[in-house]
Amino acid sequence: MSVSSAIPTAILTGFLGAGKTSLLNSLLKDPMLANACVVINEFGEVGIDHLLVEKSDENIIELANGCLCCTIRGDLINTLTDLLARRDAGSIKAFDRVVIETTGLADPAPVLHALVRDEFLLNRLRLEGVITVVDAVNGWATLDAHPEAIKQVAVADRIVLTKLDLLHGVEGEDKMFAIIGRLRKLNPTARLLATHRGEATAERLFNMGLFDAAKKTPQVQAWLNDEALSKVHRHHHDVSRHDAHIRSFSLRDERAISPEGLEVFFAMLAAHHGENLLRMKGVIKLADEPDKPLAVHAVQHVFHPPLRLASWPDGKAETRLVFIVRDIPKQVIEELFSAFTDQLQGDAMTDKTLSLSRT
Repeated sequence: MSVSSAIPTAILTGFLGAGKTSLLNSLLKDPMLANACVVINEFGEVGIDHLLVEKSDENIIELANGCLCCTIRGDLINTLTDLLARRDAGSIKAFDRVVIETTGLADPAPVLHALVRDEFLLNRLRLEGVITVVDAVNGWATLDAHPEAIKQVAVADRIVLTKLDLLHGVEGEDKMFAIIGRLRKLNPTARLLATHRGEATAERLFNMGLFDAAKKTPQVQAWLNDEALSKVHRHHHDVSRHDAHIRSFSLRDERAISPEGLEVFFAMLAAHHGENLLRMKGVIKLADEPDKPLAVHAVQHVFHPPLRLASWPDGKAETRLVFIVRDIPKQVIEELFSAFTDQLQGDAMTDKTLSLSRT
């Protein structure tokens, strides 16, 4: 199955009480999601608006607007595989989008892993991004208390800030600017939207990734959004904060890297730093076809199959990678990448890269 025919798939996450259910109910009324399939961890928790429910068949719920809603029973890979088999057999409608909602306590990384480690799903589904919902009233305390909430924000492509309408006066305004500032430090590249102004629409939340990337190279530039990193004013974090260890940075290099060198770079990155590589995405200049960038995306140890783009999104042929990491110095990754773009040979290359990878 080609990239353009794969079904775009988004992950909706956010800590307990952040407002995922309210956002999901609102989105399901949008015509853009009329043929969507929503996969959720436990139906009892989600509480899809009963006015939308038309009928149910075991764990498949058909909504009045045409969407399908399904519970995860056991392994996510098996659930998605079963849904696609039913779609192919015609026993359920032919959905054209998948939205996976995690539980509030979930680390989103395993869900991302499931979408990129199974060969069948890789051919049928195309990960377009992560939407994370954050409660403006309780979000600061949640980020302080729960590492899962930090990771949910760090890996997001879209951050939806809820309950801003509950903040009043000067104190409320201060609280709003504080949480926005913290989210920006955790994840400078994510697009930040608010529900109270009607910003969090389906059109703005979806179509955010590399779906059909060959036809949407301007979208790749927005997806990468490394320019946002250069505009962030870095402050010293209070070391007692959980997010003191998480940072974002970009890597740029005009030199091309060989396909073999890139393969080893990725392998070493995953082997020595995979656990702390929360997210990596970008475009890479390869020596074999420098006029056609390679779009790459990784979460911890798992690397999504790369995509060849027809051209550079802004006409500038250079490697641009955005990293969201925990306790990995920028210099370590820069020097490891340079070890291959410098085209070192033999034992010298091996000794240097092994040394850098373990820094």
